Amino acid sequence: MNAARDGGRDREVSNAIGGAVRLYGPTVQARDVHGGIHVRTAPPPPPPTPRQLLPVTAYFTDRQDDQAALDHLVATGRDRGSGRPLIVVTGPAGIGKTTLVSHWLRRHEADFPDGQVYADLRGHTTDGPARPDEILGRFLRALGAGAVPTDPAEQASLWRSVTAGLRIAVMLDNAFTAAQIRPLLPGGTGGLVVVTSRRRMTGLRMDGAEFHQVRELGPDAGEELFIRGVGADRVTGELPAVRQVVSLCAGLPLAVCLASARLTARPGQPVAALADALAPDAGRLVALEVEGEATVRKALDASYAVLSPEAARMYRILGVLPLPAFDSRTAAAACAEPLDSTARRLDELVEANLLEDIGPDTYRFHDLVRVHARDRARSTDTAEAREQALRRVADWYLRTATEAQRLITPIQFTLPRAYAYPSPPAAPFTDDRGALGWLDTQRTNLMIVLRLAAERGWHATAWQLVDAMWPLFLRLRHYDLWIEAHRIGLDAARSDGHPEAERQMLNSGAIGLSAARRISDATEWYTASLAAAREAGDARDEGQALLGLGGCHLEAGDLDQAESHLDRAVATWAECGYPRGVALATILLGEVALARHAPERAAACFTRAREGLLAVADPHDAARALAFLGRARALAGDHDTGTARMEEALAVFTASGAAHWQARTLEMLADTAHEQGDDRAAEHYYALALTLYETTSPADARRLRES
Repeated sequence: MNAARDGGRDREVSNAIGGAVRLYGPTVQARDVHGGIHVRTAPPPPPPTPRQLLPVTAYFTDRQDDQAALDHLVATGRDRGSGRPLIVVTGPAGIGKTTLVSHWLRRHEADFPDGQVYADLRGHTTDGPARPDEILGRFLRALGAGAVPTDPAEQASLWRSVTAGLRIAVMLDNAFTAAQIRPLLPGGTGGLVVVTSRRRMTGLRMDGAEFHQVRELGPDAGEELFIRGVGADRVTGELPAVRQVVSLCAGLPLAVCLASARLTARPGQPVAALADALAPDAGRLVALEVEGEATVRKALDASYAVLSPEAARMYRILGVLPLPAFDSRTAAAACAEPLDSTARRLDELVEANLLEDIGPDTYRFHDLVRVHARDRARSTDTAEAREQALRRVADWYLRTATEAQRLITPIQFTLPRAYAYPSPPAAPFTDDRGALGWLDTQRTNLMIVLRLAAERGWHATAWQLVDAMWPLFLRLRHYDLWIEAHRIGLDAARSDGHPEAERQMLNSGAIGLSAARRISDATEWYTASLAAAREAGDARDEGQALLGLGGCHLEAGDLDQAESHLDRAVATWAECGYPRGVALATILLGEVALARHAPERAAACFTRAREGLLAVADPHDAARALAFLGRARALAGDHDTGTARMEEALAVFTASGAAHWQARTLEMLADTAHEQGDDRAAEHYYALALTLYETTSPADARRLRES
């Protein structure tokens, strides 16, 4: 492995025990500076209030009685003093539960000033229901929790704590069991939880749930919905046929919308012809009062039959994808088509109500439509063709994540890439900020593709995807995803027989474990990395593992072991000619000296480390050494010089947006001010540090609050 790759990862090893590092933010540029410099650090802006409810179609019809019933259930629950209302909305597939609840909650947006969050629990998908910890991580991040615990019980506890004083609405869509819901219930009494499900969910009665059953649309409402879809001019003189079509759709809004879309796609077809097309096997329509699958399938078959051959192929291919939502580039990659023609096919599917447009360039299937599309693919396309579509999508995500890695952390892009298919569409970003934004918004799909690659035995694709996702973990610190991804990547690298990738997965995964304060696990991974590096004769990797082990022992308070490992890291890197590694290990040796209450020895370490890092053009880590140097000077009694050094380092971190190290330096300034008896300055610095820690390292925030 070369120095470029090790350099970026080594820096993170030395920083792992401290939490997150943000490498973007405000920048100050100046040619000359005269006079004194005063640095004021503003806390990062709070995340936007989440408003995650799905958009509601303009054709939403009737449901006044349902909305009044929901209003009554909320009022009844609050009058009883039963705490946070929990409402379960049930009904057969296609009855319009999601649309009803979304519309109703949007009407009450002002009642929930702290946000409205949404999750699809995927209760009736072939891939299985969503795990509560998957949803909790998403909710916590939406509310500004920068680092999410990896343990599901800790996630649930943090969720209850974060929401204890909030007035929020939580919509849990497509639930399957009561056990899926309970960990997602927020704390406090100011919120509202609404669950939708095809099942009755009677187990939630013990949690105080109120239930509302959604019935089919009445004839008048069904006719209104149908006419809105096709236009009043189209049905002139054919109202009896309209009533017949609506009756054949059994009052299911999904079926009515699909029927109107089918008619719209055939401008010359009378409504009576549509009624005749839906009439055969009418006995199956009665069964829709229970579940609705037969009629929906019939309507889907009818809508599918009028698609163009190209759109029908796209419909089948997209139905094979395991992604809950996707964009046009993903669709283009899956179908091996240009973006412009892909956009036309997507528009055709949306117009036919076979695909939902849920946001800017974001699409999803209704559960039953996805099942239908998948069934069509299995009956029409070969297994090989379906496999190729999945592999093209995996290649698209790998190639795009790799491009993000090139832009954000080019020094760490050293491992090879292998693609089974030609280049997919170009990446949807051009700079590192856009690349990081794409990685963040696509993290759910990236993890799904990663799991898919592992399941299918695409081992190289799996570990390469984990390596490409490194900037996501490095910058945004989603610890739960970081650790899961590297466990998968490690297994894949071993199955692929790629020792270098295996060592990369061990080191990168250990950084995440250490940053998540899972020191025992991190030590185990670093130990395995050390053994692998020695077996391969890779001195650079050996030094990196020793550095990580030294950091773990320092965090655990075993200073002798920490110093021993760090001395060996220095010797190993000095022998193989890696001065940057020597400097990074020297920073940790300085921290050990501080822990031993030897500030003069610590200052000497930090001085050497800073000089070494400046020599290899690493300003960020040089600033870390400078901040520690300032603290050591202050502890040695030179408070003025120490404070000046820390303020100089703080300016560097503020300019680069390194929020975690801003907080660390502010905390050191606060400690120094307190030691000098300047309690006002100390409180100011502590408050700024706490604000930053809240978004980068909840464990440090908790420590600071309790100190």
